[in-house]
Amino acid sequence: MTSNDSVRQVYISGELVPEADAKISIFDSAVMLGDSITESTRTFRHEPFRLDDHIKRLYRSLKVARIDPGHSPAEITEITLSTLDANRSLMPEDDDCWIVHNISRGLLKHGPSPSQANPATIMIFTDHLDLRGWAKYYTEGCHAVTAMSRAVTAQSLDARVKNRSRLSYTIADQEARLVDPEAQVVILDVDGYVSENKGGNIFAVIDGELLTPTPENCLAGVSRQTVLDLGRKLGIPTRETRLRMYDLYTADEVFFTSTPYCIMPATKFNGVEVGNGQVGPVTKQLLAAWSELTGVNIVAQAQRQLK
Repeated sequence: MTSNDSVRQVYISGELVPEADAKISIFDSAVMLGDSITESTRTFRHEPFRLDDHIKRLYRSLKVARIDPGHSPAEITEITLSTLDANRSLMPEDDDCWIVHNISRGLLKHGPSPSQANPATIMIFTDHLDLRGWAKYYTEGCHAVTAMSRAVTAQSLDARVKNRSRLSYTIADQEARLVDPEAQVVILDVDGYVSENKGGNIFAVIDGELLTPTPENCLAGVSRQTVLDLGRKLGIPTRETRLRMYDLYTADEVFFTSTPYCIMPATKFNGVEVGNGQVGPVTKQLLAAWSELTGVNIVAQAQRQLK
């Protein structure tokens, strides 16, 4: 998000700086331990979508991680909006942007415990929302593939804590791409139940019912909640439940949800056609409802970037 006469501004622990000056120490807990909490929000028509929900989840994760950001949720929201405003002129008129929060425990000090790190490092930035990599999936559907690795068990780290320690997700994603270089990963938990995607949630439509895993083993995604809300508004029966691979194999429709693309249909699961192998009517109905909710044609916006 740069131009010849302006430079993206990034918030780093108290000040907005040009992106080239947005640096943290190699001794920060984010670098040394992968010890940081994160949130990603997107805009529609240059305005944040469900920012309050993202900030609320951010603070819940910070509480569990015992990281004190030194700011109230209202203050972080104000800083976030100021950062967005500082970069509005860099946003293409018909496109939108990410708003990313990364908050680490801070600069590590030598001692018996990383809890001595102090104060927290707060990083907030915006970035152009490049949807080209997902654009074709709205009409063609993607190939959902299960990984060999399993989700980190909730007994070790609750999936509702959104953190930057993403190595397990990255390895699972790479394993799926051994099957198909363009695969979108489906991660199972240690009991064989469907958990989540590398960066999103998973839904199945079975006999007219909209189903998704419970937050027992997956992130309670904001996009996931949006789909549940829209489904209920549209009169579609919805249910949070445990799903097995069998359910995805035999589903009428399968799709992923995540902040950037909102809904990504899957028309194959482990090489087997989902339903009739086409993007299904419920998926299309939900995408249309989300577009109406935000005033942005989600599919058209992504496909326009391909031109």
